[in-house]
Amino acid sequence: MSSRVNRRRRSRAEEIAHGGDDGKTVISHINQGELDFYHRRAMQSAAVLLFFFVALVARLWHLQILQGNQYAQMAENNRVRSVDIAAPRGNILDRKGREIVTNRPSFNVVWVRENNRIDEELIKKVAAILGVDPAELLARIRKMAGTPGHLPIRLAENLEWDKVAYIESNRMDMPGIKIEVAPQRVYHYGNLASHMIGYLGEISKKELDEAEQTEQGRYRPGDMLGKMGLERLREKDLRGEKGQEYMEVNSLGFEQRNLKGVEPLPGNDIQLTIDVDLQQTAEKLMMDANYAGAAVAVEVNTGRILMIASSPVLDLSKFIGGISSKDWKEMLDNPRHPLINKTVQGMYPPASTYKIVTALAGLAEGIITPDSTVWCPGSYRFGNRTYRCWKYKGGHGTVNLKRALSESCDVYFYHVGQRLGVNRIANYAAHLGLGKKTGVEIEHEKAGLIPTADWKLKKYGKPWQDGETLSVAIGQGFNLVTPLQLTMMTAAVANGGRLYQPSIIEMVRDSEGRVVERFQVTELDHFSGQERSLKLLKEGLIEAVNGRRGTATKAKLDGITVAGKTGTAQVVRLKQYKHLKEENIPYLYRDHAWFTAFAPAEQPEIAVTVLVEHGLHGGSAAAPIVKAVLEKYFADRLPKPPPETEAGAAPSGSGD
Repeated sequence: MSSRVNRRRRSRAEEIAHGGDDGKTVISHINQGELDFYHRRAMQSAAVLLFFFVALVARLWHLQILQGNQYAQMAENNRVRSVDIAAPRGNILDRKGREIVTNRPSFNVVWVRENNRIDEELIKKVAAILGVDPAELLARIRKMAGTPGHLPIRLAENLEWDKVAYIESNRMDMPGIKIEVAPQRVYHYGNLASHMIGYLGEISKKELDEAEQTEQGRYRPGDMLGKMGLERLREKDLRGEKGQEYMEVNSLGFEQRNLKGVEPLPGNDIQLTIDVDLQQTAEKLMMDANYAGAAVAVEVNTGRILMIASSPVLDLSKFIGGISSKDWKEMLDNPRHPLINKTVQGMYPPASTYKIVTALAGLAEGIITPDSTVWCPGSYRFGNRTYRCWKYKGGHGTVNLKRALSESCDVYFYHVGQRLGVNRIANYAAHLGLGKKTGVEIEHEKAGLIPTADWKLKKYGKPWQDGETLSVAIGQGFNLVTPLQLTMMTAAVANGGRLYQPSIIEMVRDSEGRVVERFQVTELDHFSGQERSLKLLKEGLIEAVNGRRGTATKAKLDGITVAGKTGTAQVVRLKQYKHLKEENIPYLYRDHAWFTAFAPAEQPEIAVTVLVEHGLHGGSAAAPIVKAVLEKYFADRLPKPPPETEAGAAPSGSGD
């Protein structure tokens, strides 16, 4: 059927073409619409072909011209492996250039996992060599899950030499296991100034995410960085710049040869204002006595910190590589609170050391004169309450300013405080640096508290009571200070009224020895016109140490005039313990012991403060430590006693 139809169509076409039977040629009319249709189809096809051709050319141009270098680098990376080389951290030195913290090579075991799956037998073998549980190594491996495969996983640090030698000689039997040499911190004086210096630890995921926001690519998983203290605060100075090691690898990822790399740049060295001898003296005495507390020493005319010790010290070895939950719990449960840097975090009532503020305010405001006297019968009646003096039985009798400071008469300062009022006392406390942060470069510094009438109204919604001023005037009540604040206050009294910002950094040098930062004296406050008042204060403070009835006679030095003030800060009022001997009172209910001093009194150079938590009396617990620090500082200026002379015991002192 279809063949017959086709023959008819061909016959009709021929007939149209030749004009029929008479043999004439007939040209039929052309269908223009049909012709345009085919023309459009041809143009569209050409356009499509042209589009694909242009797109192909554009893509080739993009890949080879615009991104040619990038893809060339990617190809190179397939042949060359880059490994970070840790930079030696900067050294930490004392004021005399003695090395406190430096570096030494540490041999670590790493696993290059890029082309190696976890082999349980290999892990067991390595664990046996290292003497650890295989689960510990697996935990380290899982911790690095999700990180780039070319980054090695550190399985162990600080290997002994015999284990290093064994692993190196058996590398062919342990694919992917390598020995890495990296710098490790060396603490030449053990835990000296541990709260201030701090420690290093492996970067956490949170820290890594935060670093990526500001310094992308600076840190990688497994890197070490400062976790606490100067190691954290001065991370940018100490860390240095990483180096790069380039290794040629084959198609399977195995190393073939080392290529030229980039050497790491060591971090900056930091020289502290701290004196190792003074630091060791204070820390050893407090440790030997099992004291919890703080000791601070500063240059009175510059603000340089010469010693800053918090007791108990931190055991830095427990923090390296991450502290265990057991050790952490022990520190939290320790009643002496080793985790707190008591020099700047510990806030305590200043007790009788605050009488320096009350006396200065009284003199400056004309409330008292050097000849003003007060009768002390042992107590002071105000309103419906009796406020006791520490010398409740018999009292001090007639007392002037010098004797009130020397023997720490509470009744004298009750009178002065009542006439001054809390706000005027607070004003002079602020000039001496109390109630606000000192600005020292140490973590977690507290501001303390110096109360005013407005403060109480805002805090508790209650008006200030006049009786509360009496407690504040002798350093009790709401008053809270840190040992560093009290030291800077003492320094300001000693130097004539200039309050300086304390500093622990003497200078910073780069790896080539150039000084990039140097200590500068920063004056925070200066109350002028009070030279006579400060002179009168000094006389009372000298008498407290050198007078026959002074409360700080245990701090007296032969050949050097020491001026100072003791303090006994009441912790709680518990009548049930009044009948007990002091040594039988439970530790946590005993009073804190203060002593703050400066020397030489004639031309002051150094101020020292010691706070012994629950030490009972400043004159017996804190003053001997201050004396030992001063003896070390003035060692070359003190007279040497004849060998046959045995030093007699110093008088015990009284009161605070």
